[in-house]
Amino acid sequence: MEIKLGLKENWKQFWLLVFINALVGGMIGLERTLLPEIAEKEFHLTSTSVILSFIILFGLFKAITNYFAGALAHKIGRKKLLLYGWIIGIPVPFILIYANSWNWILFANILLGINQGLTWSSTVVMKMDLVGEKQRGFAMGLNEFAGYGTLGLVAYITSLIADNYGLRPYPFYLGIAIVILGTVLTWFFVKDTAGHVKKETQINNTIPLLKNIFIETSWLHKNLGSVTQAGLINNLNDAMIWGIIPILLAQRGFGIANIGIITATYPIVWGLGQLITGKLSDIYCKRDLLFWGMLLQGLAIVCLIFSTSIFHFVIISVLLGIGTAIVYPTFLASIAEDTNPEQRAKSIGVFRFLRDFGYVIGAVLTGILTNLFSIEFSIGFIGILTIISAIIIIYRMSCKIKSKRLF
Repeated sequence: MEIKLGLKENWKQFWLLVFINALVGGMIGLERTLLPEIAEKEFHLTSTSVILSFIILFGLFKAITNYFAGALAHKIGRKKLLLYGWIIGIPVPFILIYANSWNWILFANILLGINQGLTWSSTVVMKMDLVGEKQRGFAMGLNEFAGYGTLGLVAYITSLIADNYGLRPYPFYLGIAIVILGTVLTWFFVKDTAGHVKKETQINNTIPLLKNIFIETSWLHKNLGSVTQAGLINNLNDAMIWGIIPILLAQRGFGIANIGIITATYPIVWGLGQLITGKLSDIYCKRDLLFWGMLLQGLAIVCLIFSTSIFHFVIISVLLGIGTAIVYPTFLASIAEDTNPEQRAKSIGVFRFLRDFGYVIGAVLTGILTNLFSIEFSIGFIGILTIISAIIIIYRMSCKIKSKRLF
């Protein structure tokens, strides 16, 4: 059977992978609202650094797994990588249900980090393999929409369940269904995309090979390096939002239901927005999109300091979601645009390693600044870092000639 590139030509596998990545995002959504509450109310933890420890371990193991996933994708195949990721994730919801100490919660997040690194990396690369060059941004928009939209939806559903039935065990039963469904669909229905990579290499092999994939992707290459630092800062601020905003909201008198609404709004808008922004990255200059997305994030984060009502927090969550929706599919499309198809998986692996290492830095930095100063100080500091990231992009990146300019 002849292999063809394109979304239309590979729609069955493409949409299957979109649904599977929705399940992948749902695994993170299980924790998004509840773990900071569980840390304080069930395990009586008070130190911000200790509470954020689950994000540190999650980010560290996800980052490391992302790096090796890029290389393993070539050696063992994309499908096997995706399947192994689901198998490693099977114990996670059970541990979250039955954990009788915080150390078990930390172990669950080690497994979740590995699960996310393998599964999300695999679905990203496989979609890029299937669609080819022209629809790559749109494909990434759909991929990230599915993942982060479901993340936000599951975060909200679990907060509702917790508000009515308690923090454990009922909210995490959803995770059991997610991980079993993801494993079964991958095992029986997903097909590997190695043949599509060979096909694209034959017809689109004009981009020069990178001499040192890690160094050039992380910083030396002006476009790749600019994208990577922005990815790191994006996840650095997401770690702060994930770990500290539920604590801030609880301190300001919000109940678990309202906290769930606020914390879910951001990833839901982030996910839905990528249905539009992914396609925009195929048309408009990626540098311009990344600049405006990071700038909007930074300004919204600073505004968190001055917010007092649920209306304020929801509006800021919407703005954060829009800003992140602009940059997330553009990150991946930019990396693919500047790398040879033969090196794409490895370069994306390096980018995702450093991007998700931002979770580690963000959680550590937030914990230290909050313990030394205050929650408000750490929020303001990270907001300013995000604005600086936007400035780096606008001065260091260049636009492709064929791209439309925003300004």
